[in-house]
Amino acid sequence: MATLVVPENVSYADDAQALRKACQGWGTNEKAIISILGHRNAAQRKQIRLAYSELFQEDLVKRLESELNGDFEKAVYRWVLDPEDRDAVLANVAIRKSGDYHVIVEIACVLSSEELLAVRRAYHARYKHSLEEDLAAHTTGDIRKLLVGLVTAFRYEGDEINTRLTNSEADILHDAIKDKAFNHEDVIRILTTRSKAQLMATFNRYRDDHGSSITKDLLDEPADEFKTVLRTAIRCLNDHKKYYEKILRNAIKKGWDR
Repeated sequence: MATLVVPENVSYADDAQALRKACQGWGTNEKAIISILGHRNAAQRKQIRLAYSELFQEDLVKRLESELNGDFEKAVYRWVLDPEDRDAVLANVAIRKSGDYHVIVEIACVLSSEELLAVRRAYHARYKHSLEEDLAAHTTGDIRKLLVGLVTAFRYEGDEINTRLTNSEADILHDAIKDKAFNHEDVIRILTTRSKAQLMATFNRYRDDHGSSITKDLLDEPADEFKTVLRTAIRCLNDHKKYYEKILRNAIKKGWDR
């Protein structure tokens, strides 16, 4: 797997000036932009943005937006933003695309509680609305209950597990799926409040007690929007690395611009 290799000693002023030069004249020097930003880590990219602003009294992100287009613009724009700002932008785009909820679920279920809180703060600062407010305004019914619950969760991050809850809630989830009560309030409550360690133990207990994984049992049911969101949330909460591995594999195979 490729690893980002960055120089230890970086002149942020020199990088800012080189980016400025790459955006001047006829056409944009995309190779120069890649050679700089593609070899800087998040902390270095932030310092480059600050240096650019001080030197030229303009926002580097806005300049790149005006100079680039298409998929390259999206990639560079999101690469330059701080992680919480990038996720806030991605969340807003997903909300405005009605029915495109996988990004919201990924942000809510993969990030730590503190990281998710940072995204919510960045969203509020950028759009002057809360993430949950916009999400609630663009969704209805059970989808709204689940998604708003996920993005507002502040989960315990420790490793402690309550075995009694593991056993009882594995049965609750199994009974709900068996009865096709996928939107049962207890299902939503469990997924939006329990720690990831507790949920992983519950999903393992579900598999051990009932002979198949919860995601497989959901996959065996006819697909609809709510079950798709529910299954994505469970996959992200249980093993987000495995989830992203499959997403990337499918994207490469099908040539998606995911």
